[in-house]
Amino acid sequence: MQTTAVPFTRKDFGDDFLWGVTISAFQNEGAFNTDGKGPSIWDTFSGRKGKIKDKSHAQVATDFYNRYTQDILLAKLLGFSVFRFSLSWSRIIPKGTGAVNPAGIDFYHRVIDACLELGLEPYITLYHWDLPQALEHKGGWSHRGVVFAFEEFVRICAREYGNKVKNWIVMNEPFGFTALGYMLGVHAPGKFGLSWFLPAVHHAVMAQAEGGRVLRDEVPGANIGTALSCSQIIPNSNSEADLVAARRADALFNRLFLEPSLGMGYPVGDFPLLKRIERRYALWRDWDRLAFNFDFIGVQNYFPLVVKYNTFMPVVKISEVKARYRNVPLTGLGWEINGNGLYEVLRQFASYEGVKKLIVTEGGAAFPDIPAADGRIADLARISYFQEYLSGVLKAKKEGIPVEGYFAWTLTDNFEWAEGYRARFGLVYVNFETQQRMIKDSGYWFRDLLSPSGQ
Repeated sequence: MQTTAVPFTRKDFGDDFLWGVTISAFQNEGAFNTDGKGPSIWDTFSGRKGKIKDKSHAQVATDFYNRYTQDILLAKLLGFSVFRFSLSWSRIIPKGTGAVNPAGIDFYHRVIDACLELGLEPYITLYHWDLPQALEHKGGWSHRGVVFAFEEFVRICAREYGNKVKNWIVMNEPFGFTALGYMLGVHAPGKFGLSWFLPAVHHAVMAQAEGGRVLRDEVPGANIGTALSCSQIIPNSNSEADLVAARRADALFNRLFLEPSLGMGYPVGDFPLLKRIERRYALWRDWDRLAFNFDFIGVQNYFPLVVKYNTFMPVVKISEVKARYRNVPLTGLGWEINGNGLYEVLRQFASYEGVKKLIVTEGGAAFPDIPAADGRIADLARISYFQEYLSGVLKAKKEGIPVEGYFAWTLTDNFEWAEGYRARFGLVYVNFETQQRMIKDSGYWFRDLLSPSGQ
């Protein structure tokens, strides 16, 4: 089903370009207490009243735990060559440290084997936001002990799966889970304030590097990356105040986890508040442990941010000029659609000397998909989104920027964190009552783009 004209071909990106699709453990697996799995912070958080907008939970989610074969087959059917998924820490080590759960270990062996049997390259994400609740009781990412627990978890995974899996992503969007979970309280574990956020940032930066070092030690020939959220930052005006606000926003949203990994330290010049990390939360020996020589950086960009100076905004003195007030194209979540923003962040990240290559490890859009009477889901707006953002990738690639892949978020509609099930990002529609899967037109669009005849 060719749904709309394609402004490029697969061949335009090169024969070695990676085409992938992405899911995460908590958002898809369900089986929240099955076969020895321990609770995660998202199991706890989603059970608290008022935290999930549609009052749902992920105890079943898309039932990937039982339907993984079907979903991996769908990824293959749509033409992808990479299947990116995450490991549930509390399924493998139910209490975060200590005893390993054999059933959890075996589950991911089955997922990996299913990928390999179909010729899909597994890209494993080690941490995609679902910290074991037992570790949160000890302070979570705000407690230094989480770094050592994470190192133990990574070592177990590397030794167990490293003979089969060579492509690893240490963390998914560390700014996202620290800012939303430990500063603003809108994601798990629901904590507020700088006293939680700043140590969480420092420990996540440390864990990101330590995880990379463990993989390097344990997995010969490993291809190791980490996946960072990022946005093009646009000042609302050319006033000095707005320009300063934009630099401060860039330090937070784009540079906070990248620059320490490159040995540059925290971007304190544009965001002096980060000096508190050194004064209050870091030990002298930490500074040699923040950097790691990643093989690639995962770029995850959904929208640009227009910012202005706001003297009334505590601490950051920044406020966003919301997309809905700027007469720009929007997704169903009110996010601006702007493929040039992806191009700009690819340029920005590639400008760092220590960045070897880039992969867009997530990209996608939520729209209120409704099946027609004949079962068709004509999500033309999502197709248009992918065309625009992939055009931005292709522009970057033609300019010599080392971007080597694009992974679509996401394979199937799933549990979208605090939004619940109302935000549908999938290439495949899921009826959450019956778990029926139906390929959307965007899924067929990728199938046509990636098919041998589409080259």
